[in-house]
Amino acid sequence: MKFGVVVFPGTWSDRDCGRVVTEVLGAELEYLWHQEKDLKDCDCIILPGGFSYGDHLRCGAIARFSPVMDSVVRFAAHGGLVWGICNGFQVLCETGLLPGALIRNDVCEFRCQWTHLVVERDDILFTSTLRRGEVIKIPISHGEGNYFADAATLSRLEQNNQVVFRYAQPDGHVVPAANPNGSIHNIAGIVNREGNVLGMMPHPERCAEPELGGTDGLRLFKSVLEAFAELVV
Repeated sequence: MKFGVVVFPGTWSDRDCGRVVTEVLGAELEYLWHQEKDLKDCDCIILPGGFSYGDHLRCGAIARFSPVMDSVVRFAAHGGLVWGICNGFQVLCETGLLPGALIRNDVCEFRCQWTHLVVERDDILFTSTLRRGEVIKIPISHGEGNYFADAATLSRLEQNNQVVFRYAQPDGHVVPAANPNGSIHNIAGIVNREGNVLGMMPHPERCAEPELGGTDGLRLFKSVLEAFAELVV
């Protein structure tokens, strides 16, 4: 399997994601510059965290118009795997590949901390090694990670079972106190209806090695690798 990590001006988690793919997972990797249109036969495209284009206008607003994103949108439309992490999630919402928006944290401060997530979906490639109801520990690092959607959009998300992760207590209870940024319904990650485009604010690439304090993030990378391998056998 071949992963592609998109690099925008201002991206800073590209090398973190790349390290997990190559050094920890042992998979093939291509870095994709924002001005390129060729996705180089990648099987999963990762839009990593950072401050693409300096967050001018709003997070992800300019990155949405990068030449590479035209290719990513077409790739997703044909069932290709697309994974947006933090700023990548913001870009996916700006492109319309995922609904809703990420706005400023309700506490009006940058939050960099560990969070607990309860897994809502275990039937998509991104979570194939996880179990529904399981709690995983993944860090966040953002100032605008407050997921928002209007009532109609939120209703569709819930009815279509598109919420993948929610901020929760260590015991799995979804309560306001476990919400670090004000995200509606404690949403930490969602997927499109087809299940091939995932957006999440927490950073799995930051907890893929024991030295970093946890390895739950690696399980997401392994999920993609192992589930994809089963598809192509």
